[in-house]
Amino acid sequence: MRHPLRVAVRLASLTLLAAATLAPPAAAAAGPELAVPPIHYRERTLPNGLQVLSVEDHASPTVTVQVWYHVGSKDDPAGRSGFAHLFEHLMFKSTKHMHSEQMDRLTEDVGGANNASTGDDVTNYYEVVPANYLRTLLWAEAERLSNLNVDEGNFKSERAVVQEEYRQSVLANPYGKLFNAIDPHSFTQHPYRRPTIGSIEDLDAASLQDVIDFHRTFYRPDNATLIVAGDFDPKALDGWVDAYFGWIPKPATPVPQVTATEPARTQDKRYTETSPTAPLPGIAMTWLIPPAPSADTIPLQVAAALLSQGDSSRLYQSLVYRGQVAQQVGADADARVGPGLFTVYAILANGHTPAEAEKLLRAELDRLATQPIPEKELAKVKTQLLTGQLKQRQTPMGLAFALGQATLIEGNPSHVNSDLAALQKVSAADVQRVLREHVTGAHSVTIDHLPQPQGVPAARQGATP
Repeated sequence: MRHPLRVAVRLASLTLLAAATLAPPAAAAAGPELAVPPIHYRERTLPNGLQVLSVEDHASPTVTVQVWYHVGSKDDPAGRSGFAHLFEHLMFKSTKHMHSEQMDRLTEDVGGANNASTGDDVTNYYEVVPANYLRTLLWAEAERLSNLNVDEGNFKSERAVVQEEYRQSVLANPYGKLFNAIDPHSFTQHPYRRPTIGSIEDLDAASLQDVIDFHRTFYRPDNATLIVAGDFDPKALDGWVDAYFGWIPKPATPVPQVTATEPARTQDKRYTETSPTAPLPGIAMTWLIPPAPSADTIPLQVAAALLSQGDSSRLYQSLVYRGQVAQQVGADADARVGPGLFTVYAILANGHTPAEAEKLLRAELDRLATQPIPEKELAKVKTQLLTGQLKQRQTPMGLAFALGQATLIEGNPSHVNSDLAALQKVSAADVQRVLREHVTGAHSVTIDHLPQPQGVPAARQGATP
């Protein structure tokens, strides 16, 4: 996020579910399937390549304008981690016809809001305003796409802000180094190994020309998706989009694409991180999972919810309540355009070690993958996930985010109307199959996070089998 005290987040975490098309389940889940009304969206592409998606919804007199750029931290130049994140900040600075931070005045001063986020695969900018300000916001988004001032002053000021974010969210946070180490240790070849927030050293090494080149390469109409949802007239919207975005030229050169792949793991690996701010140890374990469009994505996310959603979840009951070896636990199936990660973690209780937590984490994974899953437990978790998605889609902002996730991460906006049906069809057999294939039957990366004794230099140990 562009606000100084918030770390950039993966776009995948903005929704509880990634859109996906499931293969027929081995066994249908108990209970009737809820008929979810489809999201009726319009799609068109301007001659300059800009993709335009819109959802007309007159439930409230508000509208959201979002521009999702197909660029994330995986596209950062070599040795320049954090560039996509840095540029997220720069887009709020001055343009040819707007002062710095004027987006705040155009939104907050009329009762609206704005923000942005950077992920591994995308960077998105979003506003919600009273519906009669739609035209103004369309102009403003086109203005900062086409006329951004990429100058030395803006570059240095925003670089300092991003570096302070790193100090706050990674160095000062007791477990910031643990979570920041997950991607670098989990990927060996794919550029996902570069953390989205970047590093102070890489940002220090960046030059103004680097920033100018990045802007010219990725911030262009044929590398962007404009999403408008809420209270608007479709004919007026088309006219404004054509007027404000249609003239922006499409560069002659193609947009660079990441072609790197991540090799399959051939052995388990273990790393150790230390932190002077961590009062207690922690542990994280990861496994590679398929890209987001895979039929296995939603069952993996259901598995993660069974493990960690709420105080009645399996990891909480085992590690926090009964075993009392941890004070915090979690699981996540992070689906991306490329290979994703299934992650479990624990922040330990006083007097306990990562080895104790690892034993219990693996035991719960094995139990979920091999022993019968009670129908009531599965139904409860699926209902929680479904309810979360339906609540999100009650607002223009939530509708647009669901559509953006389906379009840019899943690769097709139509998935916005198939994901919830796919969720409802997930069976216990589906959950156990994907866990055995991608987690319990695959190689893991384990990261032990240890408090750094006072006066002892921080250590970062390499991989050990």
